Amino acid sequence: MSLASVSAFFAKEAPDVAIIQQAASTATVAEAAATLGVEPGRIAKTLSLRVKDRVVLVVTRGDARIDNRKTKAALGDRPRMLGADEVEAITGHPVGGVCPFGLATPLPIYCDVSLKAFDRVYPAAGSRTASVCLAPDRLAALTGAQWIDICQAVEEPA
Repeated sequence: MSLASVSAFFAKEAPDVAIIQQAASTATVAEAAATLGVEPGRIAKTLSLRVKDRVVLVVTRGDARIDNRKTKAALGDRPRMLGADEVEAITGHPVGGVCPFGLATPLPIYCDVSLKAFDRVYPAAGSRTASVCLAPDRLAALTGAQWIDICQAVEEPA
């Protein structure tokens, strides 16, 4: 499923968005940044979290870390990361290719305000070698995401 479901999502919802296929891995923030030639913050990582009895996806900038206190205040409890098997079963995407597009199961999606530091970000596109380039507001609009503030502040390089 995965890359095919993401391709189908963009064909229907945003045919102007091209999937960027790479020969090298984009599975981690560091690999994606090196492969795409951008700073790690521009990689829009998608976290699969369990908050109480529900699973949510949170898209943050690549160099941000979740703040448990902020997450509890915004989502009602402390988050727990899902295991790899559970992530793939729920999202339809393998770890390293998880994104908020073409999901196997409809899930609540949140975008952290940390993404707004950039004009363009690079979320994965359903495989460990594919991504897309979007404005953060477009990413949120296409996925029906809510904006929240749950990451620790990122110090920008001088």
